[in-house]
Amino acid sequence: MAAAENVRRAPRTYGNWRQPASAGIAGLGMLGTGLLMGGLLAVVFATMAGGIQAALVTLLIVGVGLGLLVTKDKHGQSTLQRLSTYIGWQRAKMAKHNLYRSGPLGRTAWGKFQLPGLAAASQLSEYQDSYGRPFALLYYPSTRHFTVVINAEPDGASLVDEEQVDIWVAHWGQWLASLGHEPGIVAASVTVESAPDTGIRLRREVGSNMMDGTPPIARAMLTEVVQTYPEGSALVSARVALTFKGTDRSGKRRKEDDMGRELAARLPALTQSLNATGAGAARPVSAQELCEAIRIAYDPASASLIDEARGQGMPPELQWTDVGPAAAQAFWDKYRHDSAWSVTWQMSQAPRGEVFSSVLSQLVAPHADIDRKRVTLLYRPLDAGTAARMVEADKRNASFRATASSRPSARNLAEARAADRSAQEEARGAGLVNFGMVVTGTVMTAEQIPDMVAAVDNLGATARVLLRTAYGSQDSAFIAGLPLGVVIQSHLAVPAGLRESL
Repeated sequence: MAAAENVRRAPRTYGNWRQPASAGIAGLGMLGTGLLMGGLLAVVFATMAGGIQAALVTLLIVGVGLGLLVTKDKHGQSTLQRLSTYIGWQRAKMAKHNLYRSGPLGRTAWGKFQLPGLAAASQLSEYQDSYGRPFALLYYPSTRHFTVVINAEPDGASLVDEEQVDIWVAHWGQWLASLGHEPGIVAASVTVESAPDTGIRLRREVGSNMMDGTPPIARAMLTEVVQTYPEGSALVSARVALTFKGTDRSGKRRKEDDMGRELAARLPALTQSLNATGAGAARPVSAQELCEAIRIAYDPASASLIDEARGQGMPPELQWTDVGPAAAQAFWDKYRHDSAWSVTWQMSQAPRGEVFSSVLSQLVAPHADIDRKRVTLLYRPLDAGTAARMVEADKRNASFRATASSRPSARNLAEARAADRSAQEEARGAGLVNFGMVVTGTVMTAEQIPDMVAAVDNLGATARVLLRTAYGSQDSAFIAGLPLGVVIQSHLAVPAGLRESL
């Protein structure tokens, strides 16, 4: 009986996620294999047309191309990918696309503080759901996507039984799997942001509850608490962004009012289903709250001003055209925006092996060397038909790599077993979700950047994830980390299929 209790109380572990890869000879992928075959044919034709010298030149060119594809760093980036990123960055820098100026003295004709980059054309409106709660609706004309943002108040895992945490994780997995059955959904993201508390809310709460006849010693104690408690304290918020297609099944474009009415009827069920995942009392984010959150993200110095205005009962009435930065400049490895500096990392490798449910706890927790930190998990739910095709294709590709050699490596054999397990779980009804992670750290001065980079490197190691600085695309990666529901794959210049084949 005791042995059975020990087995039941053992901590639950999670894993078996994998990165799909295309089949190819010697790990070249589809593009590399095609280049190899085409190169061999080119060498044969060159030999027939120009002799041995032409064949050697052609073979050298093909070898250099294959070398650029084969040589990869620890993040899985080939030399060709890194070279193309650097060339693209230099072109954008020469065209001064990395500079942004807005407002009355900016380059825009209308003189507004519009959001830069991928969110520049976004439009914000507000509707009410079936419960009468106002919610913000973002529309992206270029991709015809609509996004709603849900505010969550997670309870945290402190002093919570392990069984309850397992239940939350199980419900979260079910919630992600259910997204694949939601009509028209494109992507989802979860943003956990930690920032220093200004102390204005605490001062307002204590002041409103202090009576006239309060004893002097109690008044002095509360005054000291108000003055000292904000030092070192942090404010943690969580938001879930859901992005939907703005077209129906026939491809016809849907109007904004139609999407607003449809999402108003669907939001109560979506928010209610989040309650069982440990997200707390989930509710839609209003247009005013979203404007304040984005405004503070680009100008952290305005956080105290907004809190002070709320404390005086006069919240600022922000418009969507007022939340962008007045000035921003993207560098190769950092991003300057208004009153702060930011660096954004992207996850290049998920944790290997099995992990516990608390694997990301230190990564999302506040840190003394980082003024503001956002950890955003990006999800792309797949419908049942697409999931079945993907797991079967991944299983075939993994099996091909394991059997292509007479002595396959242990990693290829492990990938084949993992792909087979994924196919079996999908056949039993499990959902399939593509996921990624973006981490953004913000500091107020440039001198704090080295300490912030070192802190994030250590936090990534504790979370067992491999983080790579978003070189050459810091401005776009910064927007991807915001709760705006921007689907990066829809804005890529290189098709996703070609990028995966590399």
